[in-house]
Amino acid sequence: MLYKSVAVFVIGTELTRGVITDKHCQVIASQLTQLGYRIDRMVIVPDDGTIDLVIRECIDTCDVILLTGGLGPTSDDLTRSIVASIAGVPLVRNQECFETLYKRIGERIWGANEQQTMIPQGFEPVSNPNGTAPGFKGFFPVGERLVACAAMPGPPREMDPMFFDQILPWLAELRGHDDFSRDEYSTFMIAEAKLEELCQTVAQEGIQWGTRFQDLKISLYLVGATHEARVQMIERLQALVGPSLIVPGDVLPVDLLTDLLKQNQLSVSCVESCTGGYAAKLLTDESGSSSWFWGGAVTYANAAKQAIVKVRQETLDSVGPVSRECVIEMAEGMRLLSGSDIAFSISGIAGPSGGTETNPIGTVWFGFSSQNRESQAVKVQLSSWGRESVRRKATVISFILASLYTKGDDLLDTVRKWQYI
Repeated sequence: MLYKSVAVFVIGTELTRGVITDKHCQVIASQLTQLGYRIDRMVIVPDDGTIDLVIRECIDTCDVILLTGGLGPTSDDLTRSIVASIAGVPLVRNQECFETLYKRIGERIWGANEQQTMIPQGFEPVSNPNGTAPGFKGFFPVGERLVACAAMPGPPREMDPMFFDQILPWLAELRGHDDFSRDEYSTFMIAEAKLEELCQTVAQEGIQWGTRFQDLKISLYLVGATHEARVQMIERLQALVGPSLIVPGDVLPVDLLTDLLKQNQLSVSCVESCTGGYAAKLLTDESGSSSWFWGGAVTYANAAKQAIVKVRQETLDSVGPVSRECVIEMAEGMRLLSGSDIAFSISGIAGPSGGTETNPIGTVWFGFSSQNRESQAVKVQLSSWGRESVRRKATVISFILASLYTKGDDLLDTVRKWQYI
């Protein structure tokens, strides 16, 4: 069978009442259009079983049914049972789903949560590491056709990773749609609206692009034309923003550093001020990180900088904690304390108060120390959308610069090329 047309159903009474705004239709439609699918319907329905009727109305003409929502543990979460009914199969407990959920919530599984381990017979579960409700995918017969169907949870933090990582690749493998080749890049520190403007500036004929916003990066997808033409478009984009802010593949900022450390069997430590331990948190998110991350310190007060990493009093008195001299002393002190191959430091002004004429809000200094090269420090002036914005951006930058410093690059030359951050 050839798979060309798609119907998208978003389930949620909060959506139909206007309590929250749907974003799934735009995300799903843009990505499937790039794969060459035709989107025939996008329907938002409440949690009242209405989805049964609207699915039955379209299965004779649509090749793919995508659903989001209705997979929770409450009585109005009906997606599983409705799909099973339309497919003409029973709901059965999936042992893999049961064991996964049991490990997470234990004996609480007995009750409403148990129904989240039930999927239509013959369908395949889709794991959900960000929530308790797994999705499922599969096919059911409609006459002589086999309609593809996938169900995903409603919350965006659960739906988006499931769709991009598992459902979209599955749909790409089906035959019949105009299967465009596609390149993925990870972009850092560039606002989504600005990225769109820049893409329009460097656009190549026949190339389409789409973006996916995430906490620490924006994924950029290019389709159409040739691979060589897409690479040329990215090179023109990198010329505008700096090559270190756009990298091939699905890469998190921390991966830029940790992949390098693992490849070269190096260790790192960090000392943070304005980021409050966020860098250390991200460095320890991956299991086994103790093999490359010695540890870190949050030296928020000047007294902590002096006591833990031996910043000199005269440095603090003469140039202050947000300075080149201070972050170098912080990085060198942490490397000596830890014995790590590399150490980096972060000190800045996150706001909303504390800014001065010489160091306005968003000013952040980064220091780097190594056993094998001279210490370096660079200042970056960040646009501020609030305290959390500055802290998050500073953490991302620390990983980019630490990876470049580890490779021997000149950091001052790097940050001079940065724009729009």
